[in-house]
Amino acid sequence: QVQLVESGGGLVQPGGSLRLSCAASQTPFSIGAMGWYRQAPGKEREWVADITSGGKANYADSVKGRFLISRDNAKSTIDLQMNSLQVEDTAVYFCCATVMSDPPRFYWGQGAQVTVSS
Repeated sequence: QVQLVESGGGLVQPGGSLRLSCAASQTPFSIGAMGWYRQAPGKEREWVADITSGGKANYADSVKGRFLISRDNAKSTIDLQMNSLQVEDTAVYFCCATVMSDPPRFYWGQGAQVTVSS
């Protein structure tokens, strides 16, 4: 029904920055909240940030002040600007979205690898 495609992952030095993007495929339904989760080696999937269709953003304590989520409703995309990256940020980052079909449905992207290493 809806595909989410992440881009922008890669390798970065500690203290560096990366920007992830997530694009939702075209859908006749509106898209509600979108966000990012991550799964680090040996850990469960962890919520990172989300943003409502109205632009209200929330962040996990571990990334607050370093990461910024943004949204373009016209293009059905979200970005995650990641600054001051740390080794502990290394993970596969997954985009997610709620699509307002009847009933609403939740979708995951395939994930983008972010590696922070010197």
